[in-house]
Amino acid sequence: MQVIDSIHALRERLRDERSVVFVPTMGNLHEGHLQLMRIARARGGCLVASVFVNRLQFAPHEDFDRYPRTFEADREQLASCGVDVVFAPDEAQMYPDPQTYFVEPPPLGGQLEGEFRPGFFRGVATVVLKLFNIVRPQVAVFGKKDYQQLMIVRGMVRQLALGIEVVAAETARASDGLALSSRNAYLSASERAEAGRLYRTLQELRSRLVSGERDFAALESESVTKLTKNGWVVDYVAVRKQSDLQSPRLVDQDLVLLAAARLGKTRLIDNIEVSI
Repeated sequence: MQVIDSIHALRERLRDERSVVFVPTMGNLHEGHLQLMRIARARGGCLVASVFVNRLQFAPHEDFDRYPRTFEADREQLASCGVDVVFAPDEAQMYPDPQTYFVEPPPLGGQLEGEFRPGFFRGVATVVLKLFNIVRPQVAVFGKKDYQQLMIVRGMVRQLALGIEVVAAETARASDGLALSSRNAYLSASERAEAGRLYRTLQELRSRLVSGERDFAALESESVTKLTKNGWVVDYVAVRKQSDLQSPRLVDQDLVLLAAARLGKTRLIDNIEVSI
């Protein structure tokens, strides 16, 4: 496995590769990331993973400076998954000049996560497009845990005619259902014991929809109330259409349930797909 930290060197390394499969990450890898690597490895070709903590997607008050950086451990895990090339640039390599050109997401980028993290999807879309231009993959693998991000990346690829197949991977979970996330490391022991409630709340919401309940607003409100009573600060619990993440009509069948909430100082997100 090669570790490359410059754009020029990476392009030279990949110049003669006929097929490149790409998995972008911010490092501090866990089993969810490794699942993405295994899915990507199964596609064949040269497997490239990037490790880069992207300042553009963090608001000034967020955790950019304390975001866990564990590159040595990450490198060992990537090697164990059969990654061929790790692209690990620093900020000077990715942003040699102040970034003044941005990818502006569609209105979806201002909803749900975008409402509570203004500018987040602009930062994500900009760095993903830049990485795509550097790596030039035929296939890229993203996790469903970041469901809205996945949809925005897919839309960008389609509308900008990038010619990349975006593969979605199911969310990896702990034994209590908690979606694996690098930020789970911020949880205290007591918070970690409570954290599985977010997934259970979405499971209960799914069960009620499957049983025939259709008052979406009431179901969302009840879910928020239950989390709040157990010490969560809830940004949203939302029932949306899988196709475009807009509010569903009664006739819509393929839905996704999304939630974001804080437990102590840690913000967690999750989602579950459901067909009714």
